[in-house]
Amino acid sequence: MSKRDPYEVLGVSRNSSAEDIKKAYRKLAIKFHPDKNPGDHAAEEKFKEAASAYEILSDTDKKAKYDRFGHNAPGGFGGGGGFHGGGMNMEDIFSQFGDIFGGGFSGGFGQQRGGRTVKGSNLRVRLKMTLEEVAHGAEKKIKVTKLVRGKGSEYGKCSTCGGNGQVRRVQSTFLGQMQTVTTCPSCGGSGQTVTKRAPGSDEHGLVREEVIVPIRIPAGVEEGMQVNISGMGNEAPAGGIPGDLLVVIEEEAHPELRRDGQNLHHEVFISMVDAALGTSLEVPLVSGKAKVKVEPGTQSNHVLRLKAKGLPSINAHGTGDLFVHVAVWTPTDLSKEEKTALEKLRASPGFQPKPTAKDKGFFERVKEMFGS
Repeated sequence: MSKRDPYEVLGVSRNSSAEDIKKAYRKLAIKFHPDKNPGDHAAEEKFKEAASAYEILSDTDKKAKYDRFGHNAPGGFGGGGGFHGGGMNMEDIFSQFGDIFGGGFSGGFGQQRGGRTVKGSNLRVRLKMTLEEVAHGAEKKIKVTKLVRGKGSEYGKCSTCGGNGQVRRVQSTFLGQMQTVTTCPSCGGSGQTVTKRAPGSDEHGLVREEVIVPIRIPAGVEEGMQVNISGMGNEAPAGGIPGDLLVVIEEEAHPELRRDGQNLHHEVFISMVDAALGTSLEVPLVSGKAKVKVEPGTQSNHVLRLKAKGLPSINAHGTGDLFVHVAVWTPTDLSKEEKTALEKLRASPGFQPKPTAKDKGFFERVKEMFGS
């Protein structure tokens, strides 16, 4: 099935509230629920698609990443495989979102479920990268401290919910009796609780452990981007599934190059003599150096463009350029002999300003800078 916009799938706008998104998903989930559509493959696919959309839009981080990058978000969306139209299986859906359907349905395909799969919490770490690593991508190993199930921790059926993961309550109202179903407060919906804790473990039988996680960072990432490593977050008790590791990119400043999206900028100073007579310069690249030619008569603020010497796009949409900004250095500490030599040239016709149409003035450069 081709990818669809999760907002389109749920029929909500980008500025819809979390509650509106939840209501829209619940409406679709009930409409296409397998219990209401037995044997209907098309309804099952719509049921899965709605859950995949809700998986993104109900998660603040995933929603923000989708809003910025769409389906091409770096690292995908983790969890149930990310939104791709039916990407979640029935077990994923009922374990994560089953409570939304209410008590009128079974746990899936007419069978009562015995507790839901609990997911461990996510971990967020920051990773510094050099400009060269950004340009080429990088294999990294990062050290994280996370919760893991302690060796020796044992689990058994929850006495509060009887292993069902849910607590049913019947209340009397003026309309009659009303039944509500909520997640069990004792086991968090897993249906199991700790019967024996490992030494040093918490109330869930988990201990903190330092681990090394190998990760692959794609080329072209930017400051603040987040790469999700599925299943490498905190573990969950009682056979639950681990959370995700969220790696936030921090870009280290380069000593000579300044980044602007995919493009790079470098500033170089040349003498008045080199500007008048022309010269060759060596400028830095992300990897290595390149020679550029400065034409005779080059003015200050002239820009040289080196195509495809910038950074790659994370979405594989080409490579940026390197812009070399030339500044003519005016000497400030001249010797007596140097001053005498320049005085002789002051009135020379060749030293008189003769701006042409191609020599843009200050206001024209400001207009270009601000796009007006």
